[in-house]
Amino acid sequence: MTVTTVTTAPATTTTKIQDLRNTELLALARQGDGSAWAEVVVRYRGLVASVVRAYRLQDADARDAEQRTWLRLVEHLGSLRDPDRLGGWLATTASRECLRILRESQILVGLEMDAVPATEPGVEEQVIDADTAARLWQIVGTLPPRGRTIMRALFADEPRPYAEVARATGIPIGSLGPSRARLIDRVRRSFDDGTYATGAQ
Repeated sequence: MTVTTVTTAPATTTTKIQDLRNTELLALARQGDGSAWAEVVVRYRGLVASVVRAYRLQDADARDAEQRTWLRLVEHLGSLRDPDRLGGWLATTASRECLRILRESQILVGLEMDAVPATEPGVEEQVIDADTAARLWQIVGTLPPRGRTIMRALFADEPRPYAEVARATGIPIGSLGPSRARLIDRVRRSFDDGTYATGAQ
């Protein structure tokens, strides 16, 4: 997912784009002025990046959080109540996107942790825990080839680097985060429903 410009229409010629207020910039961006959108990004990309860095995400997830934040702004260009407080809106949105990514990445880990007992288990508990883990990986095994590769690589005992997984699957490194989140959701739903994940990935 990449959000860089809205469209490429000529910028205003009566005033320097750098001198415009947020209200004016966003109005121009809604009309398709690419230079106005670029100026918004220049003004606030440092802020967005600093908020994301505070969450200590993996590099690919951090890039995904930043891109999601800018995408949310594109989606809300016409509905921001106070454009002059755009910085606060972007900081809040970036924080929410980071938290969303963290929750998504913990879903499968949480399911797998259900198979790890807090105390020394008996034989019966060990069998149940092993069955839970086996069911999860059986569901993963029903995913399409690229989906299986992503899940097995990123959730192995020693996860492979994102760059290596990207090369193996042909998926851009910036898209691995969203792909992983979709796959985790499918595995979770299949586990809860007692069905197996199907469909392309």
